[in-house]
Amino acid sequence: MSFQLIGVVGSGIMGSGVAEACAATGARVIVRARTEASADALLVQLDRSLAKQVEKAKRTAEDAAAIRQRVTVTASLTDLAACDLVIETVVEDLEVKMELFRALNDVVGPKAIIATCTSTLPIIDLAMQVSRPERVCGVHFFNPVPTMALVEVVRPLSASDETIEAVTEFVLTCGKEPIEVKDQAGFIVNALLFPYLNNAVRLLEHGVATKEGIDAAMKGGCGFPMGPFALLDLVGLDTSLAILDALYVEYADANYAPVPLLRRMVSAGLLGRKSGEGFYQYNH
Repeated sequence: MSFQLIGVVGSGIMGSGVAEACAATGARVIVRARTEASADALLVQLDRSLAKQVEKAKRTAEDAAAIRQRVTVTASLTDLAACDLVIETVVEDLEVKMELFRALNDVVGPKAIIATCTSTLPIIDLAMQVSRPERVCGVHFFNPVPTMALVEVVRPLSASDETIEAVTEFVLTCGKEPIEVKDQAGFIVNALLFPYLNNAVRLLEHGVATKEGIDAAMKGGCGFPMGPFALLDLVGLDTSLAILDALYVEYADANYAPVPLLRRMVSAGLLGRKSGEGFYQYNH
């Protein structure tokens, strides 16, 4: 199955990255943004990403221009009616996503596949919101989408083989590496990654070392490209907290219980790069 018209719901960094990856396959892409400001921000992010790739000779200027031309933005969900694949990238909140899936069920055609880019939440709960749950699955891209090769293709109990095969082929067309995983909170990467990030915050809270020291230790001692606090700021502390909460609900394992410092930083609006300050400060 070849997807010719792809809808992306969500206009944040993930939405922009997914839209770029989809448009790079040759498909037309319609991104649904809730506000004009968020639509403008998405297009700015897309232009910046493409320009950076041209600068680094990873794309030609002609290729970048063609990708940009294939992406349009809308404020109306009904404009996605003709899409044969819709990927949602909205906030990691199960109620918000379930409401969106119910709305998409009334919009898209019977043969369309609806996929979620959730990194943690149960996909079966989303599949049960639509009349054809066999056409729902997870397609978890990683941030930043243009440079990260891995995509977790998540199979809920309800998904058909045809849906998983079609989405897996699509991921390959995006130039990514698909790995099929079971619909279980955190899938592979986050189930392993977030206890590590959480315990890094615990070390900081207990005064074992400074955040700079912990980051340097994990880069120098384990060969990681960035330390846990730089990564938390990149992911977003609010997103990280939501992921840990979902993992804890699923497993009731103390390793997934968010460290109090993380929750208090989110309450204070210290969300990382997106807010300009998290564990580190950033100039916007």
